[in-house]
Amino acid sequence: MNIRHLEHLLAIAETGSFSRAAERSFMTQSALSRSIQTLEQTLGGRLIDRIGKRNELTALGHDIAERARAIVLGAQEIRLSAQRFQQGDGGAISVGLGSGPGALLMTPLLCHIATRHPGIKVSIARGSTELLLVQLRSRELEALVVDARRIAPAPDLKIEALGELRTGFICRADHPLARRRKLTLSDVQKHPVATTPLSSEVARLLVEQFGPRADPDTMASLRCEDINSLIDAVSQSDAVFLGIVAAAREGLACGRLKELQITPAVKATARFAYVTLAGRTAAPVMRLFRGFVREHLRD
Repeated sequence: MNIRHLEHLLAIAETGSFSRAAERSFMTQSALSRSIQTLEQTLGGRLIDRIGKRNELTALGHDIAERARAIVLGAQEIRLSAQRFQQGDGGAISVGLGSGPGALLMTPLLCHIATRHPGIKVSIARGSTELLLVQLRSRELEALVVDARRIAPAPDLKIEALGELRTGFICRADHPLARRRKLTLSDVQKHPVATTPLSSEVARLLVEQFGPRADPDTMASLRCEDINSLIDAVSQSDAVFLGIVAAAREGLACGRLKELQITPAVKATARFAYVTLAGRTAAPVMRLFRGFVREHLRD
């Protein structure tokens, strides 16, 4: 018995067909049949029942296939690890960024790699946390940096907290509210509120502090995953941005935007996490990305 025999069994288990499994394994159907027969002889029992045109795993087959998945995955990770460590400073960074991390990290990361590490290839996926998790689990992405409150703990995920960032209300510098010293949430809500989709926990915190009128489902007029687009809209309209203050740092620094000081101040914060697959070998180049994230994902 070897890894290839187990891979062939899994191919049949997943396709339900010797012909499709043989095609996926780049071999003839007869060669695949001989591989399964060898595995059955080694284990001393039938693994597949051939019922007409259908192929079903026996009880023993189901048990072996379940165990084989971990073995095959481990072998794939060993091969991948060896390839990665031979790449040195090259290789690739393939990551997913949530709305907040994307606004803070994407452009600085691209500039940093292009100027300091031109041998590294970078691919960044954007979208909802749910979509990025699907891509992580399908191994299209190496890691995610996302809103920690939108990640449910799972055995296959390694979730590392990255700290919290302050949130607040931002408007353009010449906004009617920008000239006022005392503001309440009611004052802000007289204008369109722009925000990203917020987690249920953040929504709960806002409602606890300000009451039902602060529920994002009813308070938000403009909502999308791209914070930069929201801030651009705020800088050109009477809309007010609710979210990570650090995402507007450039506009705040040059005087184009202003943070509103409402009473009471918003207590809810943005909490981010670095998410990878548990047991997956990280490429050496990912240490560079991880360090970059910790340095730049701050107020």
